[in-house]
Amino acid sequence: MTTDRTLVVETGPARVGTPGVAQRIADAVAPFVGGELPVRLRAWDGSEAGSPDGPLVVLHSVDAVRRLLWHPNELGAAQAYVTGELDVPEQDGWDLDRALTHAFAVAHERGLSGTRPSPSAVVRAVRTALDLKALGRPPAAPASQANIKGRLHSALRDRRAISHHYDLSNEFYSLILEPNMAYSSGYHSSPGQPLEEAQAAKLSLVCTKLGLTEGSTLLDVGCGWGSMSLHAAEHFGARVVGVTIAAEQKRFIDERIRERGLADRVKIRLQDYREVPERDHFDAVSSIEMGEHVGQRNYPTYAAVLRRSVKPGGRVLVQQMSRSGKWPGGGPFIESFIAPDMYMRPVGETVAMLESGGLEVRDVHALREHYVLTVAGWLERFEANIDRLTELVGEEVVRVWRLYLVGGSMAFRDGRMGVDQILMVRPGGPHTLPLVREW
Repeated sequence: MTTDRTLVVETGPARVGTPGVAQRIADAVAPFVGGELPVRLRAWDGSEAGSPDGPLVVLHSVDAVRRLLWHPNELGAAQAYVTGELDVPEQDGWDLDRALTHAFAVAHERGLSGTRPSPSAVVRAVRTALDLKALGRPPAAPASQANIKGRLHSALRDRRAISHHYDLSNEFYSLILEPNMAYSSGYHSSPGQPLEEAQAAKLSLVCTKLGLTEGSTLLDVGCGWGSMSLHAAEHFGARVVGVTIAAEQKRFIDERIRERGLADRVKIRLQDYREVPERDHFDAVSSIEMGEHVGQRNYPTYAAVLRRSVKPGGRVLVQQMSRSGKWPGGGPFIESFIAPDMYMRPVGETVAMLESGGLEVRDVHALREHYVLTVAGWLERFEANIDRLTELVGEEVVRVWRLYLVGGSMAFRDGRMGVDQILMVRPGGPHTLPLVREW
């Protein structure tokens, strides 16, 4: 991919007999990557080094190296990629997905996790950085990187974090998502099933699990662009209240409500989940991939809202992503560019917190493989609409989203993340769950 950024080369003229920039970088980082570079590196002076059969990685500017020195993890590489200082062109059968998969595999094979190069290797790397004029003040953070201030998971900060991700524009998301505008994992009967069908199947699955019938009342917590709220009203006859803190989403849903004549069945509030006033009121509650955004400390409050909003004996369904390891927010890239303050945990811990909140867990349905297929559909639409997306948000944000979609697909494919539907009942009243469930 090309970029319209003007990149300034900051190196001086090469000395006679001095290896090209690419080879000098390759020699300096060899102790850090366990040997030969697993990629074909092309530097800003046109020189190349590394594996001739690997994916091509192009450094357009010394700023890419400077970012990696200041953030020697995925954040530095992501910053360089989204600004166009670093690129992974599609050629010779390599694309971004295959290149990243290759890099992960090599790191695993070489056992690079937790390795510490010798002091002499560090000294050589610093000398190379000095010679390339790569040391200095850190480059400014990309404009697309989030800068969210305020007390963690206060209502104001949550609104700012959600706005950063969701208020790009309704048209932007409509070019990536299918017509239901469901921004969550679909339910795929086969790899070739159209994305729109898979999302409709997911929404019907949720409505069926919740036992919705004509006249049932539903609270949709974190309703997004209204896919669940509208589906429950149109196809199951439910009367729905949806809550969101994203103003762009509410405007979109309100327009669809008017278009479909559903004003008597669906009401959307611009409201924080903590402000939902109803108690013991709804027949059912759904919350589709919203629990990741409430934070670890606030999750008991979130569980309490779900419980108190539904009638005793009523059903609650949460669809939520899961993750193990040291990056509950998804890693430095996701946390900095996509979803600030997100928090994920292993599904067992989420189940325990929901049970501690007074809900009885009845089913846990893993959908990890389904998310791989869903993201593939989003990525296909993303690439098909790339010109219009670039007009809407600019080259940098488009690069953020390509990295986000490709990286997310890999995380679900490789089992670093999961997603589950957790079906619960509020104790204290008769429930209507059948003894045998065929969904």
